[in-house]
Amino acid sequence: MACLTLSVLFEFSASHRLCKPELSDAENEKLFGKCANKNGHGHNYTLEVRAGGAVNPSTGMIVDASELKALVEEVVIRDVDHRDLNRDTPWMEGRMPTTEVLAQTIFDRLSDALPRRVPSAYIDSITLQETRRISVTVTRSRP
Repeated sequence: MACLTLSVLFEFSASHRLCKPELSDAENEKLFGKCANKNGHGHNYTLEVRAGGAVNPSTGMIVDASELKALVEEVVIRDVDHRDLNRDTPWMEGRMPTTEVLAQTIFDRLSDALPRRVPSAYIDSITLQETRRISVTVTRSRP
Protein backbone atom coordinates (compact mmCIF):
# COMPACT_ATOMS: atom_id res chain seq x y z
CA MET A 1 0.00 0.00 0.00
CA ALA A 2 1.34 3.42 -0.96
CA CYS A 3 1.95 6.18 1.55
CA LEU A 4 1.18 9.66 0.23
CA THR A 5 2.66 12.90 1.51
CA LEU A 6 2.02 16.51 0.55
CA SER A 7 5.10 18.76 0.53
CA VAL A 8 5.10 22.53 0.96
CA LEU A 9 8.24 24.71 0.83
CA PHE A 10 8.92 27.84 2.87
CA GLU A 11 11.80 30.28 3.09
CA PHE A 12 12.82 32.47 5.99
CA SER A 13 15.83 34.45 7.12
CA ALA A 14 17.06 34.31 10.70
CA SER A 15 20.17 34.99 12.72
CA HIS A 16 21.63 33.13 15.67
CA ARG A 17 24.71 32.69 17.78
CA LEU A 18 26.02 29.38 19.00
CA CYS A 19 27.46 29.79 22.47
CA LYS A 20 27.33 28.38 25.94
CA PRO A 21 26.89 31.22 28.46
CA GLU A 22 29.06 29.48 31.03
CA LEU A 23 32.06 29.53 28.65
CA SER A 24 34.34 32.44 27.81
CA ASP A 25 34.29 34.00 24.35
CA ALA A 26 37.55 32.19 23.55
CA GLU A 27 36.14 28.83 24.68
CA ASN A 28 32.96 29.38 22.66
CA GLU A 29 35.01 30.28 19.61
CA LYS A 30 37.09 27.14 20.04
CA LEU A 31 33.94 25.01 20.36
CA PHE A 32 31.70 26.66 17.73
CA GLY A 33 34.14 28.51 15.45
CA LYS A 34 32.73 31.44 13.48
CA CYS A 35 29.22 30.48 14.64
CA ALA A 36 30.14 31.91 18.07
CA ASN A 37 30.57 35.43 16.66
CA LYS A 38 29.44 37.86 19.39
CA ASN A 39 27.11 39.61 16.94
CA GLY A 40 25.71 36.37 15.56
CA HIS A 41 25.33 35.42 11.94
CA GLY A 42 22.43 34.66 9.65
CA HIS A 43 21.07 32.17 7.17
CA ASN A 44 18.43 32.08 4.47
CA TYR A 45 16.72 28.85 5.46
CA THR A 46 14.49 26.63 3.36
CA LEU A 47 11.91 24.55 5.20
CA GLU A 48 10.12 21.64 3.53
CA VAL A 49 7.13 20.30 5.43
CA ARG A 50 5.61 16.95 4.46
CA ALA A 51 2.14 16.03 5.71
CA GLY A 52 0.82 12.49 5.45
CA GLY A 53 -2.48 10.80 6.02
CA ALA A 54 -5.42 9.28 4.27
CA VAL A 55 -6.79 10.98 1.20
CA ASN A 56 -10.18 12.47 1.99
CA PRO A 57 -12.55 10.92 -0.58
CA SER A 58 -14.69 14.06 -0.79
CA THR A 59 -11.76 16.45 -1.47
CA GLY A 60 -9.13 14.12 -2.94
CA MET A 61 -6.56 15.70 -0.59
CA ILE A 62 -4.59 14.64 2.48
CA VAL A 63 -4.85 18.20 3.71
CA ASP A 64 -5.65 21.39 1.83
CA ALA A 65 -2.27 22.91 0.89
CA SER A 66 -3.48 26.41 1.76
CA GLU A 67 -4.47 25.20 5.25
CA LEU A 68 -1.05 23.59 5.75
CA LYS A 69 0.66 26.79 4.55
CA ALA A 70 -1.39 28.90 6.96
CA LEU A 71 -0.56 26.55 9.85
CA VAL A 72 3.20 26.64 9.17
CA GLU A 73 3.10 30.43 8.82
CA GLU A 74 1.27 30.74 12.15
CA VAL A 75 3.19 28.15 14.18
CA VAL A 76 6.71 28.66 12.78
CA ILE A 77 7.42 31.32 10.16
CA ARG A 78 6.01 34.38 11.93
CA ASP A 79 8.23 33.59 14.94
CA VAL A 80 11.49 33.02 13.03
CA ASP A 81 11.49 35.13 9.87
CA HIS A 82 13.85 38.08 10.21
CA ARG A 83 14.35 37.24 13.88
CA ASP A 84 17.28 36.45 16.15
CA LEU A 85 16.64 32.86 17.22
CA ASN A 86 18.50 33.40 20.50
CA ARG A 87 16.51 36.45 21.58
CA ASP A 88 13.34 36.86 19.51
CA THR A 89 11.85 33.37 19.32
CA PRO A 90 10.25 32.42 22.66
CA TRP A 91 9.98 28.72 21.88
CA MET A 92 13.74 28.55 21.27
CA GLU A 93 14.53 30.10 24.66
CA GLY A 94 17.07 28.02 26.56
CA ARG A 95 17.83 25.88 23.49
CA MET A 96 20.99 25.90 21.41
CA PRO A 97 19.84 27.24 18.01
CA THR A 98 21.70 24.70 15.88
CA THR A 99 19.99 23.50 12.73
CA GLU A 100 19.40 20.14 14.42
CA VAL A 101 17.68 21.63 17.47
CA LEU A 102 15.70 24.12 15.39
CA ALA A 103 14.53 21.35 13.02
CA GLN A 104 13.46 19.08 15.88
CA THR A 105 11.62 21.94 17.59
CA ILE A 106 9.81 22.90 14.38
CA PHE A 107 8.85 19.26 13.80
CA ASP A 108 7.48 18.95 17.35
CA ARG A 109 5.48 22.18 17.09
CA LEU A 110 3.92 21.20 13.78
CA SER A 111 3.28 17.62 14.93
CA ASP A 112 1.30 18.98 17.87
CA ALA A 113 -0.62 21.55 15.82
CA LEU A 114 -1.63 19.76 12.60
CA PRO A 115 -3.80 16.98 14.09
CA ARG A 116 -5.77 19.60 16.04
CA ARG A 117 -6.76 21.22 12.73
CA VAL A 118 -6.89 18.13 10.52
CA PRO A 119 -7.36 15.01 12.67
CA SER A 120 -6.68 12.63 9.76
CA ALA A 121 -3.30 14.23 8.90
CA TYR A 122 0.13 14.14 10.53
CA ILE A 123 3.56 15.64 9.94
CA ASP A 124 5.54 12.94 8.17
CA SER A 125 8.83 14.85 8.06
CA ILE A 126 10.43 18.24 7.79
CA THR A 127 13.72 19.18 6.17
CA LEU A 128 15.43 22.37 7.27
CA GLN A 129 18.15 23.54 4.92
CA GLU A 130 20.60 26.00 6.47
CA THR A 131 22.91 26.37 3.45
CA ARG A 132 23.15 24.77 0.01
CA ARG A 133 25.23 22.00 1.58
CA ILE A 134 23.78 21.60 5.08
CA SER A 135 20.31 20.34 5.96
CA VAL A 136 18.62 18.32 8.67
CA THR A 137 15.64 16.04 8.19
CA VAL A 138 13.38 14.97 11.05
CA THR A 139 11.02 12.09 10.31
CA ARG A 140 8.05 10.66 12.10
CA SER A 141 8.80 7.54 14.10
CA ARG A 142 7.41 4.41 12.55
CA PRO A 143 5.87 1.74 14.79
